[in-house]
Amino acid sequence: MNAAPNDPHAPGRGNTLESVRRNNLSRVLSLVHRLGPSSRSELTRHTGLNRSTIAALVAELSAAGLVSESVPGTQGQVGRPSPVVRADAACVAFAVNPELDAITVGLVRMNGEVVSRVRREVSRVPSVDDAVRLAAESIDTLRREHPEAPDWQIAGVGVAVPGLVRSRDGLVRLAPHLGWRDAPVAERMAEATGLAAYAANDASLGAQAEQLFGAGRGHDDFIYLNGGASGIGGGVVANGAPLGGLNGFAGEFGHNLVTAPHGPSSPTTGGTLEEEVSRARLLAMLGLDGADPEEFASALRASDDARVHAEIRRELDILSVALRNAINVLNPERVVLGGFLAALAECDPAHLERQVGAQTLAASWEGVSIVSAELGSDLLLIGAAELPFSAVIGDPAGFARRAEARTGGSDRALIPAIMDQRAAHARADGTAAVDEQKGTSDD
Repeated sequence: MNAAPNDPHAPGRGNTLESVRRNNLSRVLSLVHRLGPSSRSELTRHTGLNRSTIAALVAELSAAGLVSESVPGTQGQVGRPSPVVRADAACVAFAVNPELDAITVGLVRMNGEVVSRVRREVSRVPSVDDAVRLAAESIDTLRREHPEAPDWQIAGVGVAVPGLVRSRDGLVRLAPHLGWRDAPVAERMAEATGLAAYAANDASLGAQAEQLFGAGRGHDDFIYLNGGASGIGGGVVANGAPLGGLNGFAGEFGHNLVTAPHGPSSPTTGGTLEEEVSRARLLAMLGLDGADPEEFASALRASDDARVHAEIRRELDILSVALRNAINVLNPERVVLGGFLAALAECDPAHLERQVGAQTLAASWEGVSIVSAELGSDLLLIGAAELPFSAVIGDPAGFARRAEARTGGSDRALIPAIMDQRAAHARADGTAAVDEQKGTSDD
């Protein structure tokens, strides 16, 4: 169910005053999510809204359980400090990453913190049924392990799939290494968990996670390549926004030809980046059946086998061709490598940079840096969680109303009334509808 639910209260519907209020709620929550803890005065400056409007909007978001406020210490400070607004720790999402050898499920907060995870190893490539069942069981496990679970505001479930995933509905068109084709993963996950569920390509989600919380933060133009058990994928951020393409398939760097194909042409013919730069080949040379990212990187660094060193050099040379092509076409300011590609590059980063620089147009290479992803093994879980969080950020008021409807009567039952009361108060001040149009500010 990647598309937002059909909510009559969604932004853009109804009267102008209500639409502006709901859009402003989204703007404020988006800023807190993107910038981290922010004072009310900072939110006033970023939005152009005045202080009383920001106070009313923050109160609504707090009543919905999406943000919390605290007053910083006043020692050595003149005047009353502005309250600091941060994502509420009780606002969480579940993240799922199916791979060839395991299904990993994480509990993630809106600030990008992975609270805990469950990794279920599998003895054979998981089917869609296997993945959904194991993910649902793991979500139940996480809920039982956390006594505070009844107080959670659950945004939903996000699934990071190593394959082509249609953005509008979470249909997996093709995940070749998993053997999934035209699989309604988001729909199946929603049915199994009773939660809003979304799915997207894993590497594209990794790029989004790095943009918000990692090596892409502060960079508007970068490309991200991720290497995992299922191959190599990627994501592109251009002018500060994800580049998805018509159906969300953009960034499939792993299927780009980097050498002449070895046989009849097909989408998975040898000669592609993910056929030539191979985690499985390196694992076999290291004598490992499998390894998590940290174990793989450690084994690669520690090896004194000349054959392993030669393979590392060969794969870096092939990777440099793919990076050359991407840099010449997209002109990024940064290349971020994740998964086993980061471990590979860290074996000889100077060699990789020399190779890329020697092959790339000088003007395109100028100012480009090649760095490792910063989020480590949390990367894809954080990225997957961004799917449900993005839906909440797009319509916080709608999320609050749906949450109240699901609970059918708890402390959250007061949310709509509180939110409407706050909105009425703001309108009485004459600020709720006109601030966005006029850009007024008390600061």
